[in-house]
Amino acid sequence: MDTAEEITQILKTQGADLIGFADLTSLPASTRLDMPTGIAIAAALRVSIVEQIADGPTKLYFEEYERLNELLSSLSVQVTCFLKERGYQAVSSAATNEGVDHQTETTLLPHKTVATLAGLGWIGKCALLITREYGAAVRINRILTDAPLPTAEPILTSACGKCNVCVDICPGHAPSGKEWVRGCQRDEFFNAYLCRDTANQLALGRTGIDKTFCGICIAACPWTKKYIKTIAKG
Repeated sequence: MDTAEEITQILKTQGADLIGFADLTSLPASTRLDMPTGIAIAAALRVSIVEQIADGPTKLYFEEYERLNELLSSLSVQVTCFLKERGYQAVSSAATNEGVDHQTETTLLPHKTVATLAGLGWIGKCALLITREYGAAVRINRILTDAPLPTAEPILTSACGKCNVCVDICPGHAPSGKEWVRGCQRDEFFNAYLCRDTANQLALGRTGIDKTFCGICIAACPWTKKYIKTIAKG
């Protein structure tokens, strides 16, 4: 079993649903901490939770959100330790996108950037990672490493097409309706400030929790609905 297979086995047995390996060399060296490769990890939200957030966030959704963040952060640490034991450099990360600049609502290297380069999905009009398997109903994390891993074909364009479900349903009117393509800036198609402020208000009003979480666009995405139907069929 080679290194990539061992990593995949570790992650799958511990609860990851999607794993991808990304060539990061197209990014500035400082952005990727001089590491040429990224490992993207995704874990799916439970269908029973997603079905409850069509009208807004719930306490159960917040608990699921936190559970997956803890799982993904733990997985990142486990794989980083595994790689270091084999003589490679590796840097773990937290699933909550540590190091966010709250003035710009950006981070140096978003997890979803690594995920698109690893072929896991594209960025939807709602600025979330959209996967064919689970729609937007995933939490993601990443690892940076110098391990020589077989990398995937990156996803460079959106598959949302003319779909505007998330645009129409967003209570904060954050998505503009413009499609993402690799290299475009988030602010060109999505207003993160409107999203943040609306999510804060909804979360506090509906759950009493003073955090930024919503989930309406996750539940509304047709790709997420396809995931729900797949689970329902067994």
